[in-house]
Amino acid sequence: MDSCNIFINLLLTITLCFFTLPAGAQIVYLYTYCPNSTTYPVNSIYDRNLNSLLSSLSSNSTQKNGFYNTTAGQDPSNTAYGLYLCRGDVAMDVCQDCVVTASKEIVRKCPRNNESVIYYDECMLRYSNKSFFSQVQYRPWLPILNTQNVSEVERFMRLLEKTMNDTAARAANDQSGSGKKFATGEVNFTSFQSLYTLVQCTPDLSAQACNSCLHEAIARLPSCCEGKRGGRSIFPSCNVIYELYQFYRVEATAPAPSPVPVLLPPAPRSRGKSQISTGTIIAIVVPTVISVLAFAIGCCLLVRKSRKKFNTTLEDQSVGGDISTIESLQFDFGVIEAATNKFSYDNKLGEGGFGVVYKGILPNGQEIAVKRLSLYSGQGLEQFKNEVVLVSKLQHRNLVRLLGFCVEGEEKILIYEFVPNKSLDYFLFDPEKQGLLDWSRRYKILGGIARGILYLHEDSRLRIIHRDLKTSNILLDADLNSKISDFGMAKILGVDQTQDNTNRIVGTYGYLSPEYAMHGQYSLKSDIYSFGVIVLEIISGKKISSFDQSDDAEDLLSYAWKHWSKGTALQFMDEALMDSYSKNEVIRCLQLGLLCVQENPAKRPTMGTIVLMLDSYSVALPMPQKPAFFLHSGTNQWKELGPNQTASKSMPCSVDEASITEVYPR
Repeated sequence: MDSCNIFINLLLTITLCFFTLPAGAQIVYLYTYCPNSTTYPVNSIYDRNLNSLLSSLSSNSTQKNGFYNTTAGQDPSNTAYGLYLCRGDVAMDVCQDCVVTASKEIVRKCPRNNESVIYYDECMLRYSNKSFFSQVQYRPWLPILNTQNVSEVERFMRLLEKTMNDTAARAANDQSGSGKKFATGEVNFTSFQSLYTLVQCTPDLSAQACNSCLHEAIARLPSCCEGKRGGRSIFPSCNVIYELYQFYRVEATAPAPSPVPVLLPPAPRSRGKSQISTGTIIAIVVPTVISVLAFAIGCCLLVRKSRKKFNTTLEDQSVGGDISTIESLQFDFGVIEAATNKFSYDNKLGEGGFGVVYKGILPNGQEIAVKRLSLYSGQGLEQFKNEVVLVSKLQHRNLVRLLGFCVEGEEKILIYEFVPNKSLDYFLFDPEKQGLLDWSRRYKILGGIARGILYLHEDSRLRIIHRDLKTSNILLDADLNSKISDFGMAKILGVDQTQDNTNRIVGTYGYLSPEYAMHGQYSLKSDIYSFGVIVLEIISGKKISSFDQSDDAEDLLSYAWKHWSKGTALQFMDEALMDSYSKNEVIRCLQLGLLCVQENPAKRPTMGTIVLMLDSYSVALPMPQKPAFFLHSGTNQWKELGPNQTASKSMPCSVDEASITEVYPR
């Protein structure tokens, strides 16, 4: 550990002795569990009982011990059972805000589910049509990890287990007398680092049941968080948390029993002329030491800040680790929080596989799009680093511009230019908005996408495969210029490299090339295939993932091939285009789209050739072969991923519109 680390840890220790976390902390959403159970009808008795239950939980959100359980309904078959549990260290007003928010969001995120659980950093709320009070429940299990590693892993894990068990024993027996079944612990890991733990059960559990739940949660920590600087193991009935920083409010926690001090005999006083009292010495020495220490820390932090702000090992990326460029892009969390009105729901623009996107306005009036990564996403840090390093180096009018990023604690945020007209799919697949995109606008959008991909493939100083090209990742600015976004899954190839292999397939159903989906082989031609699907969607106004099977066509690709081979290309065209189209351009684009989705990657054109084909009518287009999956797959072989599954070579891709990622809750 270098001297800067030593000084910084000392500063944290001193600061935490005098200051505590603010009571009005930000409510942080973690996860919602919506099991595939039966649903209730709208306006049914259970529906009314559930609304009454949630209202009761909200109105009773000021309980002193941060816990409340109740029921609604007389008929056992329609009774709603529910409870909330606030983290034992949060202030009452924060608990109230969290419960009120949770009671509203749980029915929005899990519409008409008979049972659901929603987790925030500050509270948990659950309901069911069956009684679960005073019962330990181990499903779902929600593990969350801090992606940074610790040194001396074996010693750390032994210390963690012992400290957690000690803290659990105090919580189960309610040694604090608060009725919360909650306890925290602190123990030294190194001379300058302490391990902080927090455990909690729902207070309706017996001491034995609480102890069993906590020990099971502790036992699962190594499977998710071994060697990590922080982690959580969360059940509906209990949860455990640890970090190498003091994440809980000290004044709200019961102190762990202090070791019995060893009493030493007082030192004999010398018989000098005059004696300076101990209090006077302390009054002189302590402020002096703290002042010198603070000065040294300040100097150290300034040096460190100038050297490196972004501390998440960006150097490991193969793009050269140009940290000096990235440093200038770092935003303060407070600025972003203010710009988005504390990430309010009203500012929400959308939600993707790795988090929520908000609209924000900076103090200078500039509009921004803020992508806030989900805290529970294990892949979030890697995706975050990927986007920062990649997009900061990419400058093209058809790529969304990265304005900056923010890292603070577990917060990982990307700040982009605000693109006002949302995404291409927002217009293309909405019957009421399709007419706004006439053929000339669609052709312009298509050309912009092609030029953006060409820049990624050939014209930038990096050779980049996007790997998640789709209409929802094509944004439209005020002039309907297309801008490619979301580089979290992008891969960089070497100067002379044209393809690579992977065991973890990422992307979105329908847009993945067959060689990538089936064998994990991705290349520049993988993006060409995705582009071809987008071309066919733009022409037809039909969505690849929800194609209406008719006229003996299995999917959008076979539907396009049918009309091409029959010479009825204009019947494939979106009816909303009416008379705005150019016949030659439509037929030429359909031919181009089919060339891009051919099964053999070598037969697909390069992006340079595609741009030339779009810009010049004099370039002759070859005849396409039948598209991939037309003869021997079809949509019936695509498998849906459950909430615990990761895409692999045997399970190609997701059938919803979310990009594939690793999802941890079980």
